[in-house]
Amino acid sequence: MSRVDLRSRDLSQFRNSKGVRRSLMLITPDHPAPELEDMGAVPILTPASVAEWHLDQDLLRGMHQKWRNRLRHAEAHGLRVTRQIMPQSSDHWLLQADLAQRQARGYRSWPIALTLAYCRANPGAGKLFTAHEGKVPVAGILVLCHGTAATYHIGYTTPRGKSLSAHNLLLHSAAKWLKSKGYERFDLGLIDSVHAPGLARFKLECGAVCRRLGGTWAWWPPLGTALRPLARLDRQSFLA
Repeated sequence: MSRVDLRSRDLSQFRNSKGVRRSLMLITPDHPAPELEDMGAVPILTPASVAEWHLDQDLLRGMHQKWRNRLRHAEAHGLRVTRQIMPQSSDHWLLQADLAQRQARGYRSWPIALTLAYCRANPGAGKLFTAHEGKVPVAGILVLCHGTAATYHIGYTTPRGKSLSAHNLLLHSAAKWLKSKGYERFDLGLIDSVHAPGLARFKLECGAVCRRLGGTWAWWPPLGTALRPLARLDRQSFLA
């Protein structure tokens, strides 16, 4: 079984690619792809949505007033923001704080080794932004750059940092720097308004918009289009 991502591949080219005709494929398109139904693929996971901050705009103008007020609050307290390439150290405070946070809240993310491997394989692509009160770090975020976009990968804010709205300052600082370097989009991650409504509001109120992904589809070429009716029923149940 193979897993593919169709973000940058032409569907017809993929369909006729040598070597896929006998494989059970899991396909995860970056955007809605109803044409997968036509070739016999079946949706198996409901499409998720992500928050995308388009950087070709006035970043302040798109903010919700409360989000902008928190940003001003952080700026008024004189927090200092630094930017550096992510150090190749599994003991780095941000990586360890994120690991502890994941364990406490019960959610998953990349293993630390995979995060460091990405940064190592893409020199300079892992940008660490840190907010300091004096010499003490009170919040940090790791942004992964790729092509003309960047992704918010991990972040952590101490209780003191939360009281100073440090995360707002870091996110805005990262967005400003990305824009200055010609990046077009800042992916802030998945939106879950049911289980994490506060985090969803935080992401969207900075000026990001919600974009629906394509879900996960299963496709076994030897069956051809035999499962197309089932795919149509599944898709309708997802949209209901």
